[in-house]
Amino acid sequence: MPTTITPRDPSSSRASPAALLEAAGLRPTRQRLALASLLFGSGDRHVNAEMLHEEAVRSGVRVSLATVYNTLHQFVRAGLLREIAIGGQRAYFDTNTSNHNHFFVEEEGKLVDIAGSGVRVVGLPDPPEHLKISHIDVVVRLVAK
Repeated sequence: MPTTITPRDPSSSRASPAALLEAAGLRPTRQRLALASLLFGSGDRHVNAEMLHEEAVRSGVRVSLATVYNTLHQFVRAGLLREIAIGGQRAYFDTNTSNHNHFFVEEEGKLVDIAGSGVRVVGLPDPPEHLKISHIDVVVRLVAK
């Protein structure tokens, strides 16, 4: 099984996009390399497919929106990204794959990390015997006062 390297690993912060993809078991195609460079080149970030597609086009990468969607989901399956669904309408992709929570600024459509242990979840039900809880996603929605 391939070793998963994420941008949160100190050893991977200097890893090239090709090394990240290869370590995650993904073939480093031209389009994957270009999208990985955009995603992982400047620290942790939250993007949706449309945002990443626009950024790719602006930087001269010829890629369809469908390819961006497919690549983002491949990166999620490989452990390079975390997907956060907002209200069943839009999916955001987080380069920080650690277990953490988010604010969602409604008017801006912007996802922001909640620092540290700012959220505690208590009183969880026991999962069925053959399953375990992998993580809990908490999204706190914000609007103007």
